[in-house]
Amino acid sequence: MGRNLGYEEALAKAAALCSLSEKCESDIRKKLLSWGLEANDSEKAIQYLIKEKYIDEKRFARFFVQDKHRFSKWGKTKISYSLKEKGISPAVIREALESIKDEDYSDQIDELLKAKLKGLKYKDLFDAKAKLFRFGMSRGFEYEKVMKAIEHAVANIKQSEE
Repeated sequence: MGRNLGYEEALAKAAALCSLSEKCESDIRKKLLSWGLEANDSEKAIQYLIKEKYIDEKRFARFFVQDKHRFSKWGKTKISYSLKEKGISPAVIREALESIKDEDYSDQIDELLKAKLKGLKYKDLFDAKAKLFRFGMSRGFEYEKVMKAIEHAVANIKQSEE
């Protein structure tokens, strides 16, 4: 295990980390403690980083939502759960999730399930729908959105079976 950092060194290192990418309070708190900083020094460092805008929970949540939506293709449920795990307040989470446009969100789940269906092995329409449902839910999309996207995705299967 490495040596414990002093307050000044830990603060400088934490500020540098926050400058590289958005971090939330809980992530930095864990880092500070892992560097051996005592709880009161850790708290003092956190307060300084918040005051100086190195840490901004709203800004972090907005970036997190956009990254997970755009690049990881997660649904709002999964994003929300991850932010809660990081100690972000429900009001901040709600506000950040509102930045996702409804049309983009619906298009994303539609495209995701259509792409999944192309590579899927299934016995019949019911099997295909069940597999798409599990996939959509595991990505953190809401039940209603998944069901609607499944209908869009399997529309071509229904036509070819008739």
